[in-house]
Amino acid sequence: MVSMLWKRTLLRLLSALRPRLTWRYLLSCGICLYVASCLLFASRPLFSSRLPAYTGQYSVGAIDLEISTEPRTIHAARLKDSGLPAFQLETVLFTVYYPSARGMESSKPHHLWIPRPLGIVATGYARFAHISNFVTDAIISISLWFLAGGIKIPAHVDVPLHEDTVVLQYPEPINDPVVTDDGFPIMVFSHGFASSRTQYTQYCGELASRGLVVAAIEHRDGSGPGSVIMKPGSKNRDLLPFTHRDLRHDADSNLDGDTFKQVQLDFRQAEVEETVRVLRSINEGKGHEIFSMNPRREGEHLHKWKGRLAMNNATMAGHSFGATLALQTLKNGPSAILPFKSAVVLDPGKSSGPLNHDVQVSTLIIHSNSWSRRFSLFFGRPHFDVVKDIVQGILDRGKDAWFITSLGTSHPSVTDAPLIEPWLLGWTTGSTIDAHEGVRQYVTVTDKFLKYQTTGKLEGLLSECVTHPEYNVPDKNNTHVDDPRWKDTFSKYWQIHVAPCSAKGKAANANTNSMPIRALMMRNLEQEQG
Repeated sequence: MVSMLWKRTLLRLLSALRPRLTWRYLLSCGICLYVASCLLFASRPLFSSRLPAYTGQYSVGAIDLEISTEPRTIHAARLKDSGLPAFQLETVLFTVYYPSARGMESSKPHHLWIPRPLGIVATGYARFAHISNFVTDAIISISLWFLAGGIKIPAHVDVPLHEDTVVLQYPEPINDPVVTDDGFPIMVFSHGFASSRTQYTQYCGELASRGLVVAAIEHRDGSGPGSVIMKPGSKNRDLLPFTHRDLRHDADSNLDGDTFKQVQLDFRQAEVEETVRVLRSINEGKGHEIFSMNPRREGEHLHKWKGRLAMNNATMAGHSFGATLALQTLKNGPSAILPFKSAVVLDPGKSSGPLNHDVQVSTLIIHSNSWSRRFSLFFGRPHFDVVKDIVQGILDRGKDAWFITSLGTSHPSVTDAPLIEPWLLGWTTGSTIDAHEGVRQYVTVTDKFLKYQTTGKLEGLLSECVTHPEYNVPDKNNTHVDDPRWKDTFSKYWQIHVAPCSAKGKAANANTNSMPIRALMMRNLEQEQG
């Protein structure tokens, strides 16, 4: 009886394996072969794409630094579940992306795009979706592992900083570097809400490959999906996202939603200040001390970074909630604590509190297409108009500033997510631009802006005048400029709303196009009547 059962099972198995020219059989074989190849080659993601290599003149290194700070309590609020202070700064964690010599390999493994332990990140995303429990946390954890668990960041871990300030000439160089005799310019980058420092690795790494040192901060203000706080002499502590509802309701912890966001921004600003302090210490020759203090055991070459960082050429950058923070850090600046002389602001937040108008440094504000297209009331005014007024105010103070829209993009386009899941993100966010082209456009314009801070020379898009005082829905003839370049290049990807337009031959056009639309109409009417 048993032998007959085994014989029938074997016959059914052989029958199932017998080749058939049916679409079901071919599809099943294709799926099995694909999954098997992904499992055999662990570096290959199962249902997503690898992050592409960086394209600048330099190779890119990466170092995770977590450095203890003097304990700072930004607010006395405490968490309900643990009773621990919610806004006490103990350590600052950031990844440094930096130029390294071509061909330099590391003995250490590449950083994973989703940091471990993966379960903390999964629980964090479940909390954001308000569905966190044992079952959903496990399902999300397994899904993340299948989708992106094996994806690695292309940067080489803990390799030496590039030694020369003169870039080797390769066939058909892509760009001139921004490096100067003072060293490599600095950028501090702040991630958005429900994001982390590892979700902008392509943007940060591409800038590093062009000669920039980028410090991407992991914020511990409750806005990230999950993080492990590592402090020497203390037990590692998991930090999950939290809101004002997760705080104790007592005299010290009673925060409403708006006040809670401001406390988060203040905590983030404290992390930026500590990041600048660490970078300054490294530049002063204290790299070995920083390495010895780092529980993540990276940074063994930092002692050779003395005098290699241009702390006098620092830029603050951020996306979404991080963009709101970037504007906040510029208030009354630059200062010794926050020495930023320029800023790159990507999709400043629509629900993260008021935007700081007191900006007195050169600033580039980029909206994704979805951010400009979607009408949003922001403290009683259209968000687009608020941002436009900020940029115009910077120009009125004598500093150069731009407000532009990246066409075809959506809010996540500057992150790594569309590169990893291009079809899924395009379908869910409405992005129409190729994912790689979207990041490339952000990097190109940012790179031109940073070069301008060093050389004073305007190039590419930044040398153009205002094309669209107001946002216009893109179409095949998306241009108001009688210039063939716009029909072929710029108009496909950009609209310029505010710009200094320093080109002599275009100064009059810039003054006209930079005017508010109502003022422009009044001026035209006066000219007609005159």
